[in-house]
Formats: sequence, structure tokens, C-alpha cells
Amino acid sequence: MQSVRALGPLAKNGRGRLSAQAFREDPMTQPSMDVARFAAGDAAQAARVLDKVRSATLSGQRAPLDPRPVIGESWGRMLRSGVDPDHDVRAGVLGPDEVQRRRRESPLQYVLPVLREGLLSVADLAHHIMVVADAEGRVLWREGSRPVLHRADGFGFEVGADWGEDVVGTNGVGTPAVVRRPVQVFAAEHFVRSHAAWTCTGAPITDPRDGRLLGVVDISGPWETMHPATLAWVDSVAKLAEARLRELHLTSLDRLRSVAAPILAKVPGRALVVDTDGWTAAVAGMPYLDRLALPKAIGTDRIWLPALGPCSVEPLPGGWLVRASDTVPAPRDATRIGLDVSQPRRWTVTVAGGTGTWTHELSPRHAELLYLLALHRGGRSAAELADDMFGDPARTVTVRAEMSRVRRYLGAVLEHRPYRFCEHAEVQVTLPDDPFGLLPHSTAPAVLGSRGTAPGSWRPRVGAPVTG
Repeated sequence: MQSVRALGPLAKNGRGRLSAQAFREDPMTQPSMDVARFAAGDAAQAARVLDKVRSATLSGQRAPLDPRPVIGESWGRMLRSGVDPDHDVRAGVLGPDEVQRRRRESPLQYVLPVLREGLLSVADLAHHIMVVADAEGRVLWREGSRPVLHRADGFGFEVGADWGEDVVGTNGVGTPAVVRRPVQVFAAEHFVRSHAAWTCTGAPITDPRDGRLLGVVDISGPWETMHPATLAWVDSVAKLAEARLRELHLTSLDRLRSVAAPILAKVPGRALVVDTDGWTAAVAGMPYLDRLALPKAIGTDRIWLPALGPCSVEPLPGGWLVRASDTVPAPRDATRIGLDVSQPRRWTVTVAGGTGTWTHELSPRHAELLYLLALHRGGRSAAELADDMFGDPARTVTVRAEMSRVRRYLGAVLEHRPYRFCEHAEVQVTLPDDPFGLLPHSTAPAVLGSRGTAPGSWRPRVGAPVTG
């Protein structure tokens, strides 16, 4: 496995910030540190070693060990974005009114009891605090040990603060939001030096309805309180929170179903009732669909939906009555498909045709798959996509299951055998300005190749992007 390190002094730009240009590959193999096991035995020694790794790597000297891949990749992003490792930057803290507004609008408010029950009692005893941030990295709730809360105030880890990775560097709030998986950041694994006295462990919480990132729950405290089981603990509680959101969604569908039953009994032809996110509560005259891809804005006029064709819609309490028409063919000409993967999260696909335009927000996995299909307009077999996604062409069952879900909302513009966008569609892909920012959560070999990142290494190399 190739490793990467900084060789030679890091250049500084006109603002005195470190440049990423000094990073290059080193063909010599270099192990990374098993931080959890090391710190469990001797946290102080682990912190000292990590400080040497950080200092050597960022100064261009040979480090005794490589940073862990998830940390090294984050450091690379920080250097490219110009985050200063020697000075913390505290973006404007949200005022109380804005914090309250975000709390009211966040689905995370409904899982606070789950998070508190699962984390707070232990966190207080262990001299930790629990932090809940939204998808943008803004701290909305912060509770736990009073002395630790006071210490957190000292470096701006407070309610309303922006702890996005691109603002304050590698940390247990912003980094899990980027990579979409649990991350523990111990001591000098933090990119900004002033955070090196801290340990943070965060896990993303996603909306079970659409895979959208809702925020991150984080347990933080002084580095000497680090425990190797913290990562699994925080991740398990985050999954309990997602399960609670799933229960609440099913309950809301049950309520909508009770409203829909007498209405559907009187409607001739194909019809269904869906909630505001497109999840089906009840159907009549047609096979059951789990979910409809709905346009962002729905009027009460006729619309075209990829799964049903032309439809009429009527508002219901908590959803829509959708009536399909069999008299008008689905549009087949001048279809434009726009795939937007330019942001580190919130990727979308937009379909525009003769009967209107609709946009669907993509889950991380679906964003990867559609990007790969846009990259290969001739199509990809299930085995080829499995190799692209997992480096294992045998994982076709997983690919077929995911593509089946994709075709539920893109069925009119996707073909199969092989999987591909239909020939009559014009496909445009909006990419990030920095190729390294392409789907930063992804570990798919084909996506890493487009970024220029060799599987197993943490330093991206620039690759050829897809052009629109």
C-alpha cells in the first residue's frame, strides 16, 4: 500500500498559510498508528507521538508514522482549502434567535431524549460533553460536565458556533459530516493546534426518509479521558436516534393512511396518497410503490412524475393525493438530466422535459452510482458497477438492490442491461471547483480514481473530471 507524506518545507501563500503543493507520494511503505489501542494503554504517550506526527508532517519532515487515512485525507482537504493549522478561526456565532429557529426546524429535536439517555449519564461521569450540530456544523445543543463545558468555551466550542471542517479543521463534528461515517479525533489529530488538548468522537445522523444528513452527535472532552470504546458507543446511539426517526415517520404514514382510505375508495383508476416527501401511505388500482420522486414545488395542476407519467395532484393533510392518467404518453424528447455533485453534501438530480422539471435529493450511495453512470454513458453492468463501487465485481446483489431503488424515481430515464441513462437524454454533471472535493465521503475505487486518490493512500492526485 502506498503511503503519502509531506517532503520538503511547505510553501506559504501570500496570506502566510500552508500550501498543499508540498504533498506528494512516497513509494516507501509506512504504517499508520492504531490510535485507539495505543491511547488505551498510554494516552499521554499516544498524544506525544501524534504531536510529533503532526508537526513533522506539516513541516515537511519525515514523520515516525503516517496519520490514519481518515485523518490524513482530512488534513489534505484543510491544506487545499487554506485552513491555518496554527490559529483557530472562530466564525460568527449564531445569535439566540437563529439558534432557536434552527432547533425548531431540525428533526434532531425529536431524538434529543434518545441521545441524552444514551450518552449524557456516562459522558458526565467520564468528564465529557455531548454536542449536537446540524448538517452545516452549527452547534445547536451542548450539555454535560460543567467543568468540561467551561473548557470548551475557551476555544469557541459553544452553542451557535460553526464547527464545519472547512472552518475549524479536522474535528469530531465537521469531519464525520464530510465522510458520512463515525470518526474519532484524538489530541494532535486535530488539524488546528489549539484543539490538540481535546478528543472528539462524532457520528452522523441521517434522515431515514431520504438519506439526507441531519447533523452530527459528538462526545468531546480532554484527551486524557479518551476511551477506545467511545467510537462504537457514539455510533450505536446515533443509530438508535435514526431508528427513532424511522418510527416517527411510520407513525405519520399511519395517520395519513387513515385519512387516505375513504378518499381512495371513491377514486377511479390508478391513484395513491403520499406524504410530503413522497413516501406512500396507500394505493388503489396499481401496484404498491415505496416512494415517488416529487418535484420541489407542487401545485394543484397536472405534473409529470417519472414513475407514473402525467398525474394530477390534490393536497391532503400531511401529503398529496396523486391520480395517474393513462391518456398522455410520458415525455421522450428533449429530456435533460442534471447531476449536481459540486457540494460536499446535498447532491441532487434534476430532470427537465416537455412537461416540467423536478429535482430529487440523492443519498450518498445514489450520488456515487449516478456519477458513475454519467461517467460511462455507454452503460455499466452490475458486475462493473460492483467493481467501481467496492473493488469487488461479485457484489452484484448490493448493486442491483441500490439500482432498483434508483429506478423507482428515475425509471423513465434509466435503462438496464446494462444500467445507463436513456439515449434521448442529455446528461450534464456539475462538479466541484476542486477535483479533490468530488463526493468526499466516497471510498469507491472509481470515485477515488476520478478524484485522483489511489485506494489505500490518503493524498489525492488530480484526475480528469467529467465534463457537462
